[in-house]
Amino acid sequence: MALTLKDSVAWLDSLERARTVHTTGAWPLVSVLDHLAQSIEMSMDGYPQPKGALFQMTAGRAAFTVFRARGKMSHGLAEPIPGAPPLDVGSDWKPAARRLRAAIARFEAHKAPLKPHFAYGELSKDDYTLAHAMHIANHQEEIVAA
Repeated sequence: MALTLKDSVAWLDSLERARTVHTTGAWPLVSVLDHLAQSIEMSMDGYPQPKGALFQMTAGRAAFTVFRARGKMSHGLAEPIPGAPPLDVGSDWKPAARRLRAAIARFEAHKAPLKPHFAYGELSKDDYTLAHAMHIANHQEEIVAA
């Protein structure tokens, strides 16, 4: 079964119920959540530094095709979106979780054309939904909630 953004919201619910939450990766939780929100927001507003069209049509398209076929994404979990504003590095992750929830809700309600992904290029709404859900799931690999 394909990942959905409802799965992502359920994961956020579980974080909020947890007694403790921490990351095992390079970024603090607030930065991870900020990064995930940025990615979704930029799919509607535009990415600041897209890769060239040739990259998007070849390597970028090939990578997304592999991720979609596997139903799982794998990427550098400490790589910011090119040109994105600096990530929050504070200790209170709950505002960033609210931002991610708001980005998901806005994306789901979005009716206008989506902007090309900085690496994958043009994606349909269904493919973008899957890309966002896989992106969130990939970052979940470094988040521990107890």
